[in-house]
Amino acid sequence: MHLKSLTLKGFKSFASPTTLRFEPGITCVVGPNGSGKSNVVDALTWVMGEQGAKTLRGGKMEDVIFAGTSSRAPLGRAEVTLTIDNSDNALPIEYSEVSITRRMFRDGAGEYEINGSSCRLMDVQELLSDSGIGREMHVIVGQGKLSEILESRPEDRRAFIEEAAGVLKHRKRKEKAVRKLDSMSANLARLSDLTTELRRQLKPLGRQAEMARRAQTIQADLRDARLRLAADDLVTRKAEFDDTNQAETTLRR
Repeated sequence: MHLKSLTLKGFKSFASPTTLRFEPGITCVVGPNGSGKSNVVDALTWVMGEQGAKTLRGGKMEDVIFAGTSSRAPLGRAEVTLTIDNSDNALPIEYSEVSITRRMFRDGAGEYEINGSSCRLMDVQELLSDSGIGREMHVIVGQGKLSEILESRPEDRRAFIEEAAGVLKHRKRKEKAVRKLDSMSANLARLSDLTTELRRQLKPLGRQAEMARRAQTIQADLRDARLRLAADDLVTRKAEFDDTNQAETTLRR
């Protein structure tokens, strides 16, 4: 995998569409002061998802849009396309060439594309994360930064070297896994509390259910007793009625 080309349109000092091609073996970009070398590095950082204006040497993110000159009007948007040779399948996508595009408009709106299809910033970050060139997974040493690193304390120098070596990527994954474990532990604790509370509530509910079952049994027994009494009463009254009829018949004779 290697960077194949970088196309800038309206990005900082690159008002006109400009394409830089990085053939295999190219390791540097040279030019006089003010020719835009730092802006090329900023464009690389920006198209890979950088969200901090300070990192791009600006006050706000809209500062990446060409601001105009005495002979040329400001532009309404900035656009950068990074093309990556993916013939070794270093990126988890089924293309031998991958193009990532980012646009920024004056109103603050932004767009991302992967191979011409609209996508989210998260999609770009996930695509680049395993390659080691994603946002926060590459190291750019700006002007004057090298002297600062060499003159820094040993622990600060070590932190920078670890970041450059790719340790940050694994640390981020570890932190994400720890946060996930903490969240799962909290969920388990809540489930345990809910289980305890439900068990506490089930005890009186069990007693109430038993009382309800007993009440139903008593009501059924009472209903059966009433039916038997009614049947007995009916038999008794019928016998009395028959006796009365027989007595009347005897008297008539």
